[in-house]
Amino acid sequence: MKVKEIEYSLFKQCLGAEGLFLHIGPFIVKLQSSFTLVAENVYLLYADFTVEVKADFADFHVSVQTPKGVRRWFRPQCLFNFDGFKPFKPLPANHAFVFFEWGLNWCIAQYAHQYLIVHSAVLEKNGKAVILPGVPGAGKSTLCAALSLNGWRLLSDEFALFSLSEKHLTPIPRPVSLKNESVDIIQQLKEGTIFGPLIENTHKGSIALMKPISDYVEASSQTAKPTWVIFPQFKAGATTELTPVMKGEGFMQVKKNCFNYDVLGHRGFEALGQLIEKCDCFDFSYSHLDEALNTFDKLASMSVKS
Repeated sequence: MKVKEIEYSLFKQCLGAEGLFLHIGPFIVKLQSSFTLVAENVYLLYADFTVEVKADFADFHVSVQTPKGVRRWFRPQCLFNFDGFKPFKPLPANHAFVFFEWGLNWCIAQYAHQYLIVHSAVLEKNGKAVILPGVPGAGKSTLCAALSLNGWRLLSDEFALFSLSEKHLTPIPRPVSLKNESVDIIQQLKEGTIFGPLIENTHKGSIALMKPISDYVEASSQTAKPTWVIFPQFKAGATTELTPVMKGEGFMQVKKNCFNYDVLGHRGFEALGQLIEKCDCFDFSYSHLDEALNTFDKLASMSVKS
């Protein structure tokens, strides 16, 4: 069943007791948390995802709980737990939901080695996918959110999962994390878009997460063909420009954004080579979001004609 098909009170009760099994892209995540903030946000932002009360298997067993000790009473905190292991220090209690998001990112990056994992946004149109590697301050998530509200299917805001066996991109559509000024920009872009509450004073600034469109969640099993690697860079006052990049340079730039290239060894080298071989690579500078959207739509339209 879908998360939204369960009464919230029962959903919260189950999440706080034994936990629930969420189907998120190719993974099953068992999540347990007694934080109301986690229950409310998962119920809102993962409403269209499949959930089970019981299952025989989960890829990741995680929880977000209150740390033990007297500190919990005068300085409320939350702690991320992965399969009995606590990989991070506690955070303020009001960060509980984003702690789940960040913790799940860590789990995937550390253990999903059936894929070459690139830190990037991934979207698809007309059967072909664009990979937008993530560089801090480049505007990746803003551009990703805008494209996903403008007819591009969201595969991920965080990961390009390039299958080592099938050589395609596996979708894992989740809430898009927006920071600071980007929150207002995207909120004004399309009426009716659902956001979680603004979470302030995180190490990344103020954050709000945007709910993925239900059709994208429904299409989670539909893989995509890697077609473009585009390195976005938002620059105030910049002319909107798409500049070709040699494949060798593209390889080296994407390598910097791979989580598990070294872990995979020669398989990582071969997989990244295969990924780049399938793609045209570009640098992309822009300062106006509407011009950026128009550029991407023209690119997708040209690929259909060709």
